[in-house]
Amino acid sequence: MKRICVIGAGCSGITTLKNLLQAGANEVICYEQNNQIGGNWVYSPAESHSSVCETTHIISSKKMSEFQDFPMPEAYPDYPSHAQLLRYFQDYAMHFGLYPYIRFNTRVLKAEKTNAERWVISLDNGQQEIFDYLLVANGHHNVPRHPEALPGEFTGKYLHAHSYKTASPFQHEKVLVIGAGNSGCDCAVEISRVADFVAISTRGPQYIVPKFFMGKPTDTFNDQMQWIPKPIASFLRQLSLRIQVGKYSDYGLPDPAFPVLKAHPTVNSELLYKIRHGKVHPRPAITSMKGRKVTFANGLEEEYDTILAATGYKISTPFFASDFINYEEADRVPLYLRMFHAEHPTLVFIGLFQPQGAIWPYSDLQAKLAANYIMGRWSLPPNLAELAEKDANHIDREFTKAKRHTIEVHAHEFERALKKQIPAKGR
Repeated sequence: MKRICVIGAGCSGITTLKNLLQAGANEVICYEQNNQIGGNWVYSPAESHSSVCETTHIISSKKMSEFQDFPMPEAYPDYPSHAQLLRYFQDYAMHFGLYPYIRFNTRVLKAEKTNAERWVISLDNGQQEIFDYLLVANGHHNVPRHPEALPGEFTGKYLHAHSYKTASPFQHEKVLVIGAGNSGCDCAVEISRVADFVAISTRGPQYIVPKFFMGKPTDTFNDQMQWIPKPIASFLRQLSLRIQVGKYSDYGLPDPAFPVLKAHPTVNSELLYKIRHGKVHPRPAITSMKGRKVTFANGLEEEYDTILAATGYKISTPFFASDFINYEEADRVPLYLRMFHAEHPTLVFIGLFQPQGAIWPYSDLQAKLAANYIMGRWSLPPNLAELAEKDANHIDREFTKAKRHTIEVHAHEFERALKKQIPAKGR
């Protein structure tokens, strides 16, 4: 009889809870700070924990995003909206009978490990509970990472993409978006529909990949190439992008000098269209700011009403003491299979990775392995510390150096690594 705590009832938390119950665990409690499941997909028009905006659709296709044992409805489009995703996750929780195990409107304030490898969980209602295992599934898209010290002082409005909800407040403004990742491109496209002028500043090259290739979602094309030798697959990806897009420099953007999968791609079919229609204007890195005036690396000076920083998110575990585990500014996160910490055998992270696709199908695999581990059907390897460092070294080799790649994984490679460990006879 093991008492198990799950933090978070988002997409990773609910599959963790489901797999624990299916594996035979019966003393499981999931704490969720909000009043419903869904995590980041619980949209609010006001600023909240969620980074979802009014028009958000997923950037991985329905086929490549659904849970293996719970397909998305046939009526859903190739790229469902945030509202459809939330309904899907809530239907999942209802289908698998998860609601009785979730404590809503309950925040975990502290998670402290005892000498006996158990966990004292302090809640915002004043209660304390003790558990044998702690599974952390609190997501990593809710604490904004602001730009590294911008040169000078900007006196216009400033906000992070996390605070962006709708384009209407930017009507008739001049807006500068910093960052050409998925959030940055989405914000630039949406704001360009109402603003007088929109520019997007990027410090380095970025692959911007259309959502469709040959009439099908692009990630399904990539899925078909997973068994092709890597050099050939890499060449085919580069070729397909050149055919579809041409050179990024033709759009005023820097041309990447690295393979497509060396960095987290931006999946967006509208930004390049907006650039060539004069609605979004590419700009290089910022070199100085004064008042509302911004100077760029090419010497161009322009005035803006608003700067919107789409510069990513920090890994936040606020319930841990800062001297216990703190990955907010880490350049490496050494966890075996992105799950297991070498010094804490009763602690498991679920969903603390960034695939080039949807998170939750791989969180489901992590949860299957975690459930079998807790129920005694799989054991931690004796060289856990070595394997955790090896995983971090692999990330360093495979991806360009950036905070956004600290927990990046190649989706298919990661999937195979997890499936290899899940016991064939595990429940």
